[in-house]
Amino acid sequence: MTTNNDILIKVEGLKKYFGNNEVLKGINAEIHKGDVMVVIGASGSGKSTFLRCLNLLEEPTDGKIIFDGIDINDRNVDINLHRRKMGMVFQQFNLFPHMTVLKNMILGPVKLLKKSKEEATKEAMELLERVGLADRANDYPSQLSGGQKQRVAIVRALCMNPEVMLFDEPTSALDPEMVGEVLEVMKRLAKDGMTMVVVTHEMGFAREVGTNVVFVDKGVIVEQAPPQEFFTNPKNDRLKEFLSKVF
Repeated sequence: MTTNNDILIKVEGLKKYFGNNEVLKGINAEIHKGDVMVVIGASGSGKSTFLRCLNLLEEPTDGKIIFDGIDINDRNVDINLHRRKMGMVFQQFNLFPHMTVLKNMILGPVKLLKKSKEEATKEAMELLERVGLADRANDYPSQLSGGQKQRVAIVRALCMNPEVMLFDEPTSALDPEMVGEVLEVMKRLAKDGMTMVVVTHEMGFAREVGTNVVFVDKGVIVEQAPPQEFFTNPKNDRLKEFLSKVF
């Protein structure tokens, strides 16, 4: 049972225009601590824009994003302080190619969190151990498979001790046989209680791991429900049509 006290992110009336094109038309959402919100929808529906607005990688045109009780869309807020509490994993891995895996991971904690190199290295190695990549710490990204790169990208975000992890289609750039290893890491994170917002096409993940599944269509949330209800008893006609094409 969740209460208002454990709301980590509250979105009110979120709108986003690109030129004259209204991509988000008034999104309202609540993400509680420990939630795994899975956001699905057709290409161009606005789901990735919604996710990227949560940490202001896209600047909302209107609306509030209240994170930890603070409206981060307020121009007086230092967004960089709040972004440190939000881990972000993209379709592409965004690893620095000239740095080893370990150096990629400790850069943020040392520069931004002011941790010692020794402390950051110890924590990074523990995380790499958890995802089965401790033996690749001194390799460069070019020496890794796509699935390994994405696992490194996830644990790099975790090195910043975030309160929430945002995933923007983290498996869409991977070969099919590599998808499972990345989803397995995400499942473990969810089991450990990490708050997550995941934009994905992986319906099996949504069914198994999501606490709340959200369907975005033409810039609005048209339906949201726990996975069992969402997939077995969809109410919106557009959602029914979408699900009939993906199953």
